[in-house]
Amino acid sequence: MYKARIIGTGSYLPEKILTNSDLEKMVDTNDEWIITRTGIRQRRIAADNQATSDLALEASKKALITAGLKPEEIELLVVATITPDMPFPSTACVLQAKLGAKNAVCFDLNAACTGFIYGLSCVKQYLQMGTYKTALVVAAETLSSVTDWQDRNTCILFGDGAGAAVLRREETQRGLMEIYLNSDGNYQGLLNMPAGGSRIPATENSVKERLHFLKMKGNEVFKIAIQSMIKAANEVVSRNNLKWEDVKFIIPHQANTRIINAVAKRVGVSMERVFLNIHKYGNMSAATTAVGLDEVIREKDIKEGDLLMLVAFGAGFTSGACLIRW
Repeated sequence: MYKARIIGTGSYLPEKILTNSDLEKMVDTNDEWIITRTGIRQRRIAADNQATSDLALEASKKALITAGLKPEEIELLVVATITPDMPFPSTACVLQAKLGAKNAVCFDLNAACTGFIYGLSCVKQYLQMGTYKTALVVAAETLSSVTDWQDRNTCILFGDGAGAAVLRREETQRGLMEIYLNSDGNYQGLLNMPAGGSRIPATENSVKERLHFLKMKGNEVFKIAIQSMIKAANEVVSRNNLKWEDVKFIIPHQANTRIINAVAKRVGVSMERVFLNIHKYGNMSAATTAVGLDEVIREKDIKEGDLLMLVAFGAGFTSGACLIRW
């Protein structure tokens, strides 16, 4: 049976580090408060001359090296992002030119923090149906460009980064096993960026009112995030007649350690098997699970046949989980 198998991963984090101590000088907050409420100690921030496609490029290069492929061998290129270089053309097309993936069909995908899982799901269908043989999925964000650095409740949370995965159609039992996706637009008002689209085009007023920055109702998001991640993770486990002890590592969206701890506790998984890097990078939206997967593969003792799970939630609201047999 044909599977979409991940044959290479890569990630890139900008050099600039923004610590909690740095934030203390910018807004009314402190290191202890941030760590206690979020688990974040620092985050990476893109340089002034770096856009999302630049971060995506570096992650893609690493993934291709790991896969042992050249850019022109990529037939499908999907970029998951909520911070594109510009509204159009797609960041995927911009990345295609920079990378030299001249034979790829390219498009962007917006599912917020669940974007990498949505991207994997999309590519899985194309590969397993035989439309394409080789694909590149990239999740990249420069959230610092849409963060309101005067808002103490949100500016502590977000960082920039990119992760990438190369997938190939192979006759194997390894690869993407099961993907569960869900969306509920009834909650779209809890986490969004109000202006910059057709609803509220850019005007002098929209800029003055700071409507081009991310807005979030934290308490409401917190509750729904836990519920949606538990549902997604349990769904994937049950569909495959597995027990939680069968999954070697869970790589959750890195939004808040309290959310991650609550999900792990509710499904009965030890935190030893839950991967965390939020303390280093903060919330990188779609890039968190992509970067997490790359770091797990490179840093942990992952063997052929091990089961890994990605699980996330995001604005929309979207949620999803992906089971991978390595």
